[in-house]
Amino acid sequence: MNQTMAISHAIEQREKLESMLKEASVEVRRDEPMDRHTSLKVGGPAEVMAFPRQVEMLQKVLQSAKTVKSPIFFLGGGTNLLVKDGGIGGLVIKLSRFNQIKQDGERIYVEAGVPCPRLILFGLEKGLSGIEFAYGIPGTIGGVIMMNAGTPDGEIAKVVERVKVMTLTGEILEIERDEIKFGYRSSRLPPGVILGGWLKLKNAKTGEIRERINRYMKRRNATQPIHLPNAGSIFKNPPGDHAGRLIETAGLKGMRIGDAQISDKHANFIVNRGKATAHDVLDLIKLIGRTVEDQTGITLELEIRIVGKD
Repeated sequence: MNQTMAISHAIEQREKLESMLKEASVEVRRDEPMDRHTSLKVGGPAEVMAFPRQVEMLQKVLQSAKTVKSPIFFLGGGTNLLVKDGGIGGLVIKLSRFNQIKQDGERIYVEAGVPCPRLILFGLEKGLSGIEFAYGIPGTIGGVIMMNAGTPDGEIAKVVERVKVMTLTGEILEIERDEIKFGYRSSRLPPGVILGGWLKLKNAKTGEIRERINRYMKRRNATQPIHLPNAGSIFKNPPGDHAGRLIETAGLKGMRIGDAQISDKHANFIVNRGKATAHDVLDLIKLIGRTVEDQTGITLELEIRIVGKD
C-alpha cells in the first residue's frame, strides 16, 4: 500500500469509527486539543475522542475500536500526564461522565471519573474519614487508584477494598485489594480500564475532618505551585531520598526553557508559565535527568506518563 492509499484508508477507518460511535449515542470529537484535557495545559490533538456515559456505551466503544483496528488511550483527569505536541493517534476515551458516588455506611463506591477534590468534599459532608490525605491530588479516582497516588500522609491503597475493571474485550471484573499488588505509585491490574472502586472509610466528626483538610491545604499551598498549570510530581522519589531535593541541589530550581519552568517552589514540579510546549517540558525533563545523574550517579525514574507523537 503506497502512502496515498494508506492515508485514504486511515481517513476512511476514522470516519467509520466516528459513525459507529455516534450510532451508539456516544459523544465524539475530532481533532480535540489535548491541552484542554491535561493539567499541564500542553499537548497536540486527539485524533478521535469519545465520552461514553455508561458501561454499555463503553463496551460499544471498545467493540467499535476493535472493528476498525484503532489504537486506544484511556484518559482520566489529565494529571501525571504529558502529551507530546503531535497529539495522540487513534481513539482517546475519556471517562469523565463516570462520576457517581454511592454510599453504604462506611463504604463508598466511587466511579473512575470522580475528581479527587470532590471525593474529599463528599467525605466531609458525610462525616467519613480516611481520604483527607489526598487533598491536593488533582486527578480522578481511576487514575489515583491505578497510580496508587498518595502524599506523605498516606496512599489510596490503604482504603481500597475492591476495584471494578473493564478489560479490552468488554468483560467486567471485580478485583480484591490483595490481588492488585499495590506498590509505590503503581498497581497491577489486567489490561483495560478502571471503572470504579470500593473504599472503606471511618465515621468521624466533621470538625476533625475539616481540621485535617485545612492542615493539608496550608502545607500544599506553601510547598507546591498550585496556581500554575503542572502535571504533579515529575519523578518518583528514589529510595531514601527525594527527587525535589536532588534537583534543587543540582542547581536546577527555577530553570526555564520557553514557558516551561522547574518550579521555584518545589523542584520536582514543572509549571507552564503561559505558552509552554510539550517539547519545552521534555527538554527540561531530559536536562534534569542528565544533570542529576552526572552529579549524583542516581537515575531518576519518571512518575508522569509521556504519550503521543512528536
